[in-house]
Amino acid sequence: MNKPVNGQRFQVYVEEVLTPTLNKGDVVIMDNLPSHKAKAIRDAGAKLIFLPKYSIHMNAIEKFFSKLKYDLREAQPRSIEALCKSVVKTMYTVTPTECSNYFRSSGDGPT
Repeated sequence: MNKPVNGQRFQVYVEEVLTPTLNKGDVVIMDNLPSHKAKAIRDAGAKLIFLPKYSIHMNAIEKFFSKLKYDLREAQPRSIEALCKSVVKTMYTVTPTECSNYFRSSGDGPT
């Protein structure tokens, strides 16, 4: 299905796909989105942990996404195949130094 995931679709996924696979004591880690407050996960006996809120200005991956979104606007892909090719093209332009700079500028030192 090539449709965006909204709160309702996510809820269906949780109830019909994820929850049946959970066992008591399993841990599920999710973003802090309102639609992720899935009671069904807790009802299955799993522990639900939310990622901490963060500033997009302090997140290294957001810096790469900014570059990717710029490149996609320039390329204007009009099919899934063209989109995939555009993403791969951008990924091949990212150097190890650039990645290090993303982390450094986000306040994260070497890992």
